Amino acid sequence: MRLTTQGLIVKEQTVGEKDKLVTAVTTDLGVIRAFVKGAKNIKSPRGASTQLLCYSQLVIYSGKNQDTYIIDEAKVIDMFSKLRRNVENMCLAQYFCELAMHLCPHGQPAQNCLKIILNGLYLLSENKRSPLLIKACVEMRLMCYAGYQPELTMCSGCGCYESDNMYFIPKSGILTCDKCLTPQQLPYALLLGKGVTRALRHTVYAEDGKLFSFNLPEESLILLNTATEQFMGYMLEKTFQTLSFYKFMAGVLRNSAKRNMN
Repeated sequence: MRLTTQGLIVKEQTVGEKDKLVTAVTTDLGVIRAFVKGAKNIKSPRGASTQLLCYSQLVIYSGKNQDTYIIDEAKVIDMFSKLRRNVENMCLAQYFCELAMHLCPHGQPAQNCLKIILNGLYLLSENKRSPLLIKACVEMRLMCYAGYQPELTMCSGCGCYESDNMYFIPKSGILTCDKCLTPQQLPYALLLGKGVTRALRHTVYAEDGKLFSFNLPEESLILLNTATEQFMGYMLEKTFQTLSFYKFMAGVLRNSAKRNMN
């Protein structure tokens, strides 16, 4: 099989002295692993176009192992080079890569997932939205595409759409108002307020083209991210090392900025 597709490189590792093995999220085959022969050669036309976070047009064919492919040709579409100028944004982009490997389909078309990740990377590289806003949107939309969509249309108890005190229960992915909150739910409940409740709904139900089109103050974005992270944690029963590293680096950089201001 020989196929031309588009793909984002989300992982790369050296194999021998000249070759490398990459993981890519592709339009037609979802997440694949592929060998790039001679990629470490300075003159290789496939070296730059198959590096981490490079979105390229790929010509691939099946290898001897059905689980791996070989990239025969690669042409750069976008390298998101501006991401590399900002350590915090680069760390967040690498987290998106780990999310993609875990949540995007394998061996099936992944056009929708790939579009969300690419849009997130573009907005991040161009500083067009807050990193926390981008992060929450990418997390929740990928979770929805992977089959983990929460039920946020109304209170799970009385059916009301909105109240002054709306709680999100990340362990079960539901909303409940303060009147319907049970003692069993209380240890897991997050009080969101109207603004964050609307934003959380937006990350799930908005059209793809409008996904990143909202604004929240930073304090509310932090709460929104708490909700999305806890939901992912309960649903996937997994921690992401790149997320921990991103949060560590974000803290270090912000503390350094505060010291410089003082």
